[in-house]
Amino acid sequence: MTTVVWIAEGTWPACVDAARALAPEPAGIVLLHVTAPDVPGAACGAYAGLLGRGRPERDPGARLERAAAASAAELLDAAAARLGRPCSRLERTGRVEREVVAAAEGAGLLVLARDGDRNRLGPRSLGPESRFVVDHAPCPVLLVWPEPAPDVGTIPPPPRRP
Repeated sequence: MTTVVWIAEGTWPACVDAARALAPEPAGIVLLHVTAPDVPGAACGAYAGLLGRGRPERDPGARLERAAAASAAELLDAAAARLGRPCSRLERTGRVEREVVAAAEGAGLLVLARDGDRNRLGPRSLGPESRFVVDHAPCPVLLVWPEPAPDVGTIPPPPRRP
């Protein structure tokens, strides 16, 4: 059984801790990081449209792509060190939610963290990308809180009936 652990900025430690505690020892663990392509593309387009006609060597898009790759590698290194057991690393670029779902194909478990409103229980504790992944994952999902879960008293009240 392969366990895929989605490594996302700000929430990854809880995912790694959950995988370390719950994934069986012989299970393969894949640390997954996905970089969205929109920031380098936007920088490239803005530069070309406003400033850089005829000066491709000054295009900031390539520099942003290199910086994003270095940041992803650092996160994956930190996650692997925290995991403390053999694992593989997978870096993907594209629409984050779709890349996570595609990477989870054939996995026995996908671990991800809540990334929305973490002050109260409920559906808004998932951001749009995580909601998509939970709704479309092709395998079982372990959804963790990146910090201690809020009190049960934070559940929204039931709707009033007219």
